[in-house]
Amino acid sequence: MTTPTTVLTVAGSDSGGGAGIQADLKVFAALGAYGTSVLTAVTAQNTRGVDAVLPLPPQLVTDQLDSVLSDFAVRAVKTGMLGTPAVAAAIADAAAADRLPQLVVDPVLVATSGHQLGVVEAVERLLPYARVATPNSAEAAALTGAAVTDVAEMTTAARALAAGGPEWVIVTGGDVDAGTEAVDVLHGPDGTTVLRAPRVPTRHTHGTGCSFSAAVTVRLALGDPVPVAVRAAKEYVTRALTGARDWELGAGRGPMDHFGWSA
Repeated sequence: MTTPTTVLTVAGSDSGGGAGIQADLKVFAALGAYGTSVLTAVTAQNTRGVDAVLPLPPQLVTDQLDSVLSDFAVRAVKTGMLGTPAVAAAIADAAAADRLPQLVVDPVLVATSGHQLGVVEAVERLLPYARVATPNSAEAAALTGAAVTDVAEMTTAARALAAGGPEWVIVTGGDVDAGTEAVDVLHGPDGTTVLRAPRVPTRHTHGTGCSFSAAVTVRLALGDPVPVAVRAAKEYVTRALTGARDWELGAGRGPMDHFGWSA
């Protein structure tokens, strides 16, 4: 058996298992990569919301990162919830030292429930080092200071964020009203592309952003160009949403079918 490709997630823990570190590791496994992790915070949450957040000390985050990178040949890295500017600074230092290959930044700022999970300045520290940034519409609005409510505004936001450092930016539009479609906007050196897929009618949307960025990370680690990796990740999330649409897990926004159990 060929040794699997190793990828790394730097994110917070979701005790409900639908997002954060737990979702990332599920996606890594589902797509055939070996997942390693660096925990930035512990949360108490379920499908109904986030009840508590405890950020970890920056030194402990750095210690985890050093342990993983000193022993594994990590091919790509994604970040999720950073929690504090101090933790973001520690991760940015590692990125500046060229220790975080193929960096995908998922700028987690607010949970689906509305609970604050990160701060803009924490994410801004990391964006200049990102190969790909994957904000949703609310995160793109927070980072640019402008409204992001339709495809035109998503395009403007993607271009503005790309001008600030990331090589590629994809603004995901799962929360944007585009009728029967789920529309994302990708901007990079090749220009701007609008990606469309049928919108899946389901309440099981917890962890879509985490899972999408994790899937992009795996595809980059396996050698895909960014546009190919993004399209593959969108297809994966669409399948995972479809598989879970009739599940009865939790009373709120439930998790997706990461492993294709219902396919």
